[in-house]
Amino acid sequence: MKFTYPLVFALFVQICFSQENIPKLKGIENDITHLIEQYNAVGLSVAIVKDDKIIYSQGFGYRDLENQLPVTTNTVFPIGSVTKAFTGSLLGILESNNQVSLKGKPALYIPDFQFYNDKMNNLITIEDLLSHKSGIGNQGTSEVFFPDKDKLKVVQRLKHLRPEGEIKNSFEYSNMGYTLAGTIVEQITGKSWETNIQEKIFEPLAMTNSYTTLQKMQQSTNYALPYGIYKGTIEKVKFEEFHSISPAGAIKSTVNDLSHWMLTWLNDGVFNETKVIPSDYINKATRLHNIKGGNYDKDAFLFGDGFGWRLRSSYGHYRIDHGGNTFGFSSALIMFPFEKIGVVVLTNQDNTLLPHLIADNITRRLFGLSPEPEYPVNVTEIFKPYKETKPLNKDKMPTHSLSSFCGTYHAKGLGEIEIVYEDHKLYAVLPTYKFLLEHLNNDSFFLKATNEFNEVFNPQYTIQFMTNTEGNISTLKMYSQKEPIEFNKEQ
Repeated sequence: MKFTYPLVFALFVQICFSQENIPKLKGIENDITHLIEQYNAVGLSVAIVKDDKIIYSQGFGYRDLENQLPVTTNTVFPIGSVTKAFTGSLLGILESNNQVSLKGKPALYIPDFQFYNDKMNNLITIEDLLSHKSGIGNQGTSEVFFPDKDKLKVVQRLKHLRPEGEIKNSFEYSNMGYTLAGTIVEQITGKSWETNIQEKIFEPLAMTNSYTTLQKMQQSTNYALPYGIYKGTIEKVKFEEFHSISPAGAIKSTVNDLSHWMLTWLNDGVFNETKVIPSDYINKATRLHNIKGGNYDKDAFLFGDGFGWRLRSSYGHYRIDHGGNTFGFSSALIMFPFEKIGVVVLTNQDNTLLPHLIADNITRRLFGLSPEPEYPVNVTEIFKPYKETKPLNKDKMPTHSLSSFCGTYHAKGLGEIEIVYEDHKLYAVLPTYKFLLEHLNNDSFFLKATNEFNEVFNPQYTIQFMTNTEGNISTLKMYSQKEPIEFNKEQ
């Protein structure tokens, strides 16, 4: 279904500030509408805070395209990795109560916990988890292909999972690191991460339309549906289930609620005259702990991570921010602490730069700079499996009969893959997915999504089978991370 314009704007009726009230924002709605048209987006919402108050909030487009339901500033959007600063704040609150030290090691708070090796056990601190400095890496294979809702059970896998970067001296973005951070919160408090977020952040900040689970969000009457682009056409996609990695990306919120969050950070942790986030934690979280590599330019003298925040210089001003991507949604939250400016943009379009460009347009205006005359269109299409199945590569045939590859393969820290032979084809059966193994060459195949696969990510990783000294198939290597993961065949 194709989205057409003009848009119906859904205005926030309680606190809505038009562009005429703020001269620097004159014409902003035309700019936003133009970008939405360029990106063929469904809907989005925007809020701006400055000097301890909300100066602008607005909804654009639709939260539900099929039923033409408009976005308001109280429409709930999944915010993805913007969640990480919330998880870090829980630990900051606990530290202020002398319940944890961010310089402490995870094993002090989690029973029978170990990393992959002694170096990791001896060096990694909670601070390293929050600044992506641990070297753990994303461990996406464990999270995506072998999910489990039990956070404690999942982080115990880390003793079997090889690190993806150099300990203490690398930038390896890590959802697993934040899962571990959230598990520490649970172990200290005896309450779930979800309950801690509700009690320690949502309630004191009056974030009344914010949720930690998909199920609770869907009980509300005003939430956005997820959409992506495929060959220029808007398509509805599925919501992402976060399972154990909820501390890394599971929050769903509104621009009105996130305005309260920004105002708190810009006011030394105080909201409605109540101290919610400790000053000491805010100071630590917004300082550079991990330098990130990248292109060097005039604003690159400050570029890296604090605790749940990206730090950089923009237009010569100190900036903290974080984006978020989850199935069918993209978000951007940006703050300039010294100027007490905050901007949040939430959209129901998958894997898009749109919220970042709108945030850039707004911040340029607020700093008295001319907006970019034209922004690039950069949105990644959602994945769709192709229907054709290629035959075996006759020039480089498998070394064994296809039935010889069948069996159960196990990897510590992940789980089992069952290889089965059905209708003259090989399939890989994982806990949550079933993939066709399409032949590449010799004993190498790749995971081909079947027509039942409706995720937006591309799962087409290479699978290579190996033989033992007796010439029998004994090992399956899955090339889904920096280093291949070995699954050993049960004999």
